[in-house]
Amino acid sequence: MSPLPSSSAASAAEAALAAAPALATLPLPRRAALLHGLSQALGDHAVHLASVADEETRLGTQRLKGEIDRTRVQLEMFADVVEDGGFLDAVIDHADPAARPAPRPDLRRMLVPLGPVAVFSASNFPFAFSVLGGDTASALAAGCPVVVKAHEGHPHLSDLTARLAADVLPAGVLSVVHGREAGRALVTDPEIRAVGFTGSTAGGRALFDLAAARPDPIPFYGELGSLNPVVVTPAAHAARGADLAREFAASATLGQGQFCTKPGLLFLPDGNGLEDALREEFASRAPAPLLGEWIADAYRSTLAALAALPAVRPLHHPPHPADPRHAAPALLATTADALRTSPALLEECFGPAALVVTYPTREDLLETLRALPGGLTATVQGEESEDEELFHALTAALRTGRLVWNGWPTGVAVTAAMHHGGPWPATTSPLHTSVGTRAITRWLRPIAYQNAPDAFLPPPLREGNPWGVPREVNLPGRLRGPRD
Repeated sequence: MSPLPSSSAASAAEAALAAAPALATLPLPRRAALLHGLSQALGDHAVHLASVADEETRLGTQRLKGEIDRTRVQLEMFADVVEDGGFLDAVIDHADPAARPAPRPDLRRMLVPLGPVAVFSASNFPFAFSVLGGDTASALAAGCPVVVKAHEGHPHLSDLTARLAADVLPAGVLSVVHGREAGRALVTDPEIRAVGFTGSTAGGRALFDLAAARPDPIPFYGELGSLNPVVVTPAAHAARGADLAREFAASATLGQGQFCTKPGLLFLPDGNGLEDALREEFASRAPAPLLGEWIADAYRSTLAALAALPAVRPLHHPPHPADPRHAAPALLATTADALRTSPALLEECFGPAALVVTYPTREDLLETLRALPGGLTATVQGEESEDEELFHALTAALRTGRLVWNGWPTGVAVTAAMHHGGPWPATTSPLHTSVGTRAITRWLRPIAYQNAPDAFLPPPLREGNPWGVPREVNLPGRLRGPRD
């Protein structure tokens, strides 16, 4: 394993800039091979990596080994994307002197890498959203060198992962820096061309503002906070209310509620009779450690502030454990009317807590859902026997990036169709996903070449297509001159 020299944000950005041209022009099979090599390195050292990660995060080696596997799958998925070449979105329109309303020049368009990017690791996924996580994998696949700001919750793991990567990648393609000052310096460094972030709303907004305030503003792809509401319709409650109580509790407390897709709001019809079942489900789950004392402190303070609001009733609010890093699951209750009139109820509580919201009528429910902030997910627990109009009304009211029908939002499939994003404050850029193959588009920009000599064009746009990438050539439906 190669030693990893420590570096400042500026020196890491300079190294990334120096590495950018070679990575951008590397033939696609060789770029894909780098991603496969990173996946293999993780697999070869999985046992040791999981052990180091568990010492710092206490997430448990079984879960961490599963996360390593997910991270490897992400790297291999993007290697496949690179090998296919379709992500370049190559389009060619040959010159056409008979085009209407005027003769058309030869135009060739494709996506090219933005250049060096910064990635901020997340605390709750020390592999999948960290040094070699999805942001890094998609950026490398796009041809962008990456500077990672390591999370303070797993610094030793971050350095270990970076050393493994250094044995696979060319110099400068991946660097790791530590500390909040280094993070802020990265966002404002003139060599950094985009930023990926997963973390708190307050921290993400501060960095987002820095990126926008630069003399040359850059894209900031931040995943911030999300309440992830679950709506139970009257028919679903009547058909399987007890099952839904059990399943909701399992989803809301999974991983100690430290998933960005944790369902934080449960909408139930008035008179549902599920409070005792929900209370028992939350009470049956023992206190367990959170990722760090800073998260446990925030959990306690946010939960206390919510519980103190006049419109809130505690369903299960046990004393805090003696261990300052532990947290016990908690469940509070309020009404839809109170939720609409008290913005303080809409604060995300990161950890194993949830809020039950009762609604009297369909109209009241829809009005309340329209008042919710944007989210990563929204879930509808319903029955197909209900009218289709209700389903469409619910989906129109819920501002979300992923709508879940009769399932639970925890668990994000790494697929081409996944959209892991959403309206503010879920993300700073709702047009993009941070999970799935479309995540690569964040690190690319289009460029069109007009009348360029064939030899001067990048390989994907040359007439002979030496890289063999999928291309759209002379698409139908364009305005053209008279046909024979």
